[in-house]
Amino acid sequence: MTIRLFTPLSAHFSDLAEVIRVFFPEAEVVAGVADACDIAHETHLYSDEAGYWAEDTFTFAGNTFRWTTKVRGDRWERKRRRKRGMKQSLYYLLKRGTRISPPWGSLTGIRPTRLFYDRLHGGDKPAAARQALIRLYDLREDRARLLEDTVLTQRGLMEAAANAIDLYVGVPFCVSRCAYCSFFAEAVGKGEKVAPYMEALLRETDAVAELTSRHGLLPRAVYVGGGTPTALDAATLSRLLMRLRLLFPAAGEWTVEAGRPDTIDRDKLQACRDAGVTRVCINPQSMNDETLAVIARAHTRQDTERAFGLSRAIGFDNINMDVIAALPGEGPEDFFRTLDAVSALAPDSLTVHALARKHGSRLNEFGFEPTKAEAAETMVEMGATFACGMGMRPYYLYRQKYVAGNLENVAYARPGKECLYNVDIMEETTSILAMGAGAISKRVFPGEGRIERAPNVGDVGHYLARVDEMIARKERLWRE
Repeated sequence: MTIRLFTPLSAHFSDLAEVIRVFFPEAEVVAGVADACDIAHETHLYSDEAGYWAEDTFTFAGNTFRWTTKVRGDRWERKRRRKRGMKQSLYYLLKRGTRISPPWGSLTGIRPTRLFYDRLHGGDKPAAARQALIRLYDLREDRARLLEDTVLTQRGLMEAAANAIDLYVGVPFCVSRCAYCSFFAEAVGKGEKVAPYMEALLRETDAVAELTSRHGLLPRAVYVGGGTPTALDAATLSRLLMRLRLLFPAAGEWTVEAGRPDTIDRDKLQACRDAGVTRVCINPQSMNDETLAVIARAHTRQDTERAFGLSRAIGFDNINMDVIAALPGEGPEDFFRTLDAVSALAPDSLTVHALARKHGSRLNEFGFEPTKAEAAETMVEMGATFACGMGMRPYYLYRQKYVAGNLENVAYARPGKECLYNVDIMEETTSILAMGAGAISKRVFPGEGRIERAPNVGDVGHYLARVDEMIARKERLWRE
């Protein structure tokens, strides 16, 4: 489906396109001329004795909707109000025209918890903040309560020293590429790039350790992700983890994203345990073997159960599992079987993702019929029910573009088993020093509302050739 959008304010084209995708997630939104488009937008600015106002008029499928916004404050506040007015006007027009009531209302942002925190910082009690978001953004009651529950769980988790940082270490190798994946990663193949990559990565970690010492930074969480870190052999994985433990002994939380059950064996798990890893992720995504074959996951339900049992036997008492709702060909009954099997294993945390059809993934080549919004929402709600049944509570959430049913990704955990790194990266309250191909360092400036970033190049070959440049980028980031 193609929807043509005309707006005289080209700078806001993408903002308006996001609203359209709330109602038409599969649509391609393209620029159109005013007399040959499905949606038209006009803006008028005029003054009266009450101040300045912006009026937006949208037309869609024969319906017209007008919205007037009071524009006041400094330059940035006026811009924010004007953009919000446009999006609200278009949202209510499409809601009326389609008769769809999106669970997240008019919100299109990645981090809706930010709005809840803004209300709390403004003096609202949690219940008042919840009602304000329902009123202002047309949130459904259940999503507003999910935000409230998540924020209340996070209390205490984000309390960190002013000099605290997190560390991310990227291993961009996988044994094969999952059909839904759009991350920077290469097939490990025969491992020709592994040795040179490890040398470059360890060079970068040594430099980061020196940087943290020089600036008095205190690491509190280390996250080894990818790709799939356990695509490395046990000896290489042990070398990496032991070096990290030696360089950053003060960190209290250590996570390894084992991810693919087909890459997990006793020796790799023991290497993690010996290095002091406190949390591992074993991510089946589905416990239905037919679906796993479709999405190119080279493992079975039995492999997941084996890997999980090994992890428990070796002594891990904090194991996360990820599952994906609305995978190709799956309905609520299929997802129920996945959740039932996961529940029987009794993980310590569970992350429920709604499938995102990202441009960089191979899902778009499949030609499968996307899951209907109602079915996708049923699955996501099943995930919440199972998590609650395992004694878990939501502790972080985020939203993505091109997601089934315009839904959300939510992580649930038993009390005390939450991942600090996940909270920090999502709420952006703690700086992160990131190492490896495709990793992004992020410096948070407390009290300024400012975040600066220093990305590493994603291609492994370019990373090998430019690792000194990646180190220099972080040095500049912490000099500012």
